[in-house]
Amino acid sequence: MQSISEYLESKLQECGGFGRFQFVMYTVVMGSKLPVAWSMMMMSYAGVIPDWWCDYTINRTDSTVTEIPLTNSSFQECSPPANTSSSSCIRHRFTNNLYDIVNEWDLVCDRELITSTITTIQMAGLFVSGFFSGHFADAYGRKPIYFLSLLTLVITNAIAAYSVSWQMFAVLRFFIGFAVGCYIAVFYTYLIEFTPAQYRAITTTFPIWAVWCGLFAFFCMWLHNWKYLHLATAVASFPWLLAWWYFPESFRWLVTHGKQGDAMKVVNKIAKTNKKSVPDFTMLSDIVENDMSIRHSKHAYNLRDILCSRILLSRSMLLGVGWVTASYVYYAISFGVQNLSGNIYINIFLINIIDVPAQLITYYMANCIGRRLTCLLFFVIGGVAGIVVAVVEVVDVEDKAVVISGFALTCKLSVGAAWTSLIVFTAETYPTVVRNIGNGLQNSLSRLGGMVSPLIIYVNNRVPGIMYFLCGGLMLLSAFCTMFVPETKGVPLKDTIDENNTKTSEKERLLSSKNRNEYMTTLPAERTPSIND
Repeated sequence: MQSISEYLESKLQECGGFGRFQFVMYTVVMGSKLPVAWSMMMMSYAGVIPDWWCDYTINRTDSTVTEIPLTNSSFQECSPPANTSSSSCIRHRFTNNLYDIVNEWDLVCDRELITSTITTIQMAGLFVSGFFSGHFADAYGRKPIYFLSLLTLVITNAIAAYSVSWQMFAVLRFFIGFAVGCYIAVFYTYLIEFTPAQYRAITTTFPIWAVWCGLFAFFCMWLHNWKYLHLATAVASFPWLLAWWYFPESFRWLVTHGKQGDAMKVVNKIAKTNKKSVPDFTMLSDIVENDMSIRHSKHAYNLRDILCSRILLSRSMLLGVGWVTASYVYYAISFGVQNLSGNIYINIFLINIIDVPAQLITYYMANCIGRRLTCLLFFVIGGVAGIVVAVVEVVDVEDKAVVISGFALTCKLSVGAAWTSLIVFTAETYPTVVRNIGNGLQNSLSRLGGMVSPLIIYVNNRVPGIMYFLCGGLMLLSAFCTMFVPETKGVPLKDTIDENNTKTSEKERLLSSKNRNEYMTTLPAERTPSIND
């Protein structure tokens, strides 16, 4: 008897595999990443500190005049020169080449930390959302959470443009982060459950996020104002909501929640859209009935199911190290873009567009050498590059700015490639009944790194090298942890949590493409194995 995973995979192939339905769905979801990417990266522009001058008053007394106020300026000095008696600036005057929240609310000197704090608050929104979105998506479906996240981005970005204080803006950044976190936690699971195994890696390795982030740099240069950027993001979020009337719920989720009738309707729609014959589902009820784990899986799964599974818990901890590291390194470099030499708009473009070759390389490597080895390789490369940047920051070398920029881009490329492969690796590690919970857990853990990164950037401005020493060390640690998670390349998605964790672990090891023949020779001659045995 086939497992439910094999059965649903075969029906998806009968529906045309990756056909017209999947193409339309991918087009819409990839397009909807634009407002998500812009919302996520907004603080890389809105938090940049432009050049500024301190205008102050010189008080002078002589025998004829008690006090004569004279206006003078100092470049980016938080207190006037020592030869004056004035104790504070009368105003901060900013350059007019960009207009962001630093200009808006005078966030320099003793208020400089506010900008980093707002970014940390945004990442806290992503941290919190991971737990809620994962549970809600596994309890109520992928579709509602996906579209609710886009609706939230429309509302919060529109309101944020009219913030009257940095405190109001910070609260709205939290909810923007929450919506981004919900989207990130659910979109990948939503897509891969409609995608045949051989095409699953393209879901995250297609470099559309990097393209949208690169486009963001040009809109920053064009609109030149953080308020207009928020309004543009809100407008860009709205059209994708119309897909609600076209997208169905995940048929895998429907089956695992006892809604076989609805699942068959979804598969029928996929087949008709792909111009294929409607599959025969006469065996579905028998397979579900014989799969004890499916029969007993109609209860609401939660985080406890992962924590109580020894195998899933250990894999979650190992993968979690990589997720926290990837988030810290990715956003430390992205939000710290102003520390690179050169034009700020060009740097924003380069630091984001570098992910395009990273993701293209990852797509090839993840399907060629596997998810695990791809993660490990890029974590090592990024770790070495990060340590080089840290060393150069604390010593004097020729062409120091060029060396720092070059190795920083190498580190960014590596962490982008490693994280892309890690997303695929993680989603394929968890079974369907807890896949969104597992993805939500890892997304939430990763935001710890994202929350810390803005504060480390602030510290790095005063203690050079500390940010990249952490980048290098954590990436090498992640490479080590990745070695102990079984490969998932070529293995059908699991739909249920196996009761016998130890045996499952051994079978997964033997089911890798390298050892599949070895596994089949260990089975009794009288039975024919299935790929999910």
